[in-house]
Amino acid sequence: MKKEFSKNWVSSKQPRKQRKYRYNAPLHIRQNFVSTNFNKELRKKYNKRSFPLRAGDSVKVMRGGFKGKTGKISKVDLKDIKVYIEGLKRKKSDGKEVQVPFKPSNLQIISVNIEDKKRAKIADKKISKNPKSTKNQ
Repeated sequence: MKKEFSKNWVSSKQPRKQRKYRYNAPLHIRQNFVSTNFNKELRKKYNKRSFPLRAGDSVKVMRGGFKGKTGKISKVDLKDIKVYIEGLKRKKSDGKEVQVPFKPSNLQIISVNIEDKKRAKIADKKISKNPKSTKNQ
């Protein structure tokens, strides 16, 4: 197998190739891996199912030991494809408190931080071209 990233790679059933694709992906593609779904109100408001996460967004933890907790995103780590939430910490054996990393797939967006003009434009874009989305509502 080649070591560098391939844009032409479509998919594979082999987990090792799926992992390789994710680990070798450049940052502009990794940004898509850090997307997660909206809650029901935001789905109706923005007419979208999911959105990329950024620092400042409020999220709810859907799985794991912190299930049900909410908070603002303090950091998005594209290298490890993890998200850190303010206030959700774990104690280490030496007594230090560290932030807990979360996978984006285990989170749900509650509110979106739309201070950036570019991001606001993307959020406000309606999917009116897709007849499927308007039929089911």
